[in-house]
Amino acid sequence: MAKKKKEGMELRFYEIPQGEAALILIGDTWVRVYGHEETKLHFHNLMEIGICRYGDGEMWLDEEKRQYESGTITVLPQNFPHVTISAGEEPNFWEYIFLDPKQIVRELYPDNPVYQNEIVETLSKGPLMLNRKQQESLGTIIDVIMDEQRIQKTYYRQMVKHYVENLVLEIMRQYSSLDHMGDSQPKQTNMLQIAAALEYISRNYASPIKAGDLADACSMSETHFRRVFEEYINMSPMDYVNLVRIQKACEMMKKTDDSMDIVAVKCGFTTTSTFNRNFKKFLDTSPYQWKINPSTYERRLLNYHITALKGW
Repeated sequence: MAKKKKEGMELRFYEIPQGEAALILIGDTWVRVYGHEETKLHFHNLMEIGICRYGDGEMWLDEEKRQYESGTITVLPQNFPHVTISAGEEPNFWEYIFLDPKQIVRELYPDNPVYQNEIVETLSKGPLMLNRKQQESLGTIIDVIMDEQRIQKTYYRQMVKHYVENLVLEIMRQYSSLDHMGDSQPKQTNMLQIAAALEYISRNYASPIKAGDLADACSMSETHFRRVFEEYINMSPMDYVNLVRIQKACEMMKKTDDSMDIVAVKCGFTTTSTFNRNFKKFLDTSPYQWKINPSTYERRLLNYHITALKGW
């Protein structure tokens, strides 16, 4: 198997629109030649479900390369590195659903936090690459969700929410079917070694966090954890914590009229000056300027480039 060159890795921070159950990316915008200009691995803050309408190529799932073709369905957990690369110069057509599995599971089982955690853990096992012909029920649910979003009839948001819940349950079935399939199960990777830390940050960004807390979440010594984290992400654990806090702050500023002082506290910064300093560090502007015209700076937020160098 050919090895990928050393390249950067991107965190792509996607936001689910207010009042929606998922971010759904459909239509001609996603007809393109994938990966020829930009072959860096990237990972998302949300779970990604993709379906290839037509085309073929290869997908790097962390350190593993797999082939895809028309009808391929992919399920990628939060924080799982990947990249899609089209074969040749013919455009491929992918469409996507991004969702927050923790939020959906909380709504499905509001009175059973233990079961919530079990399901979220299962949904974080690793990537799935499935064939539509063998998984027609999964493909049908994806189609219905995307068609509801495309047509937007009365009550389409409620319908999408209903089908997204069904989608999560169907994905659970797929992961459950791997329990007795040996080598077909997702491989453990370096990224999965630190996945518990990324999850801990996602849940607790508003509270004080120390590197030792993250190491404990991964059952590692702090020294070993720092080495693995920085080797893979090329960013210190605390810098990553502050990046997530800045992303949450931008999301909050778009949805509320809270003052900068309140936003800073809600996102885990002990002082407004620390908030301002980190905002400038990551987005090269002030919170005030971002709030005046977020579209000017949003690309920097959505595709913040983590210059992680990784040997292959």
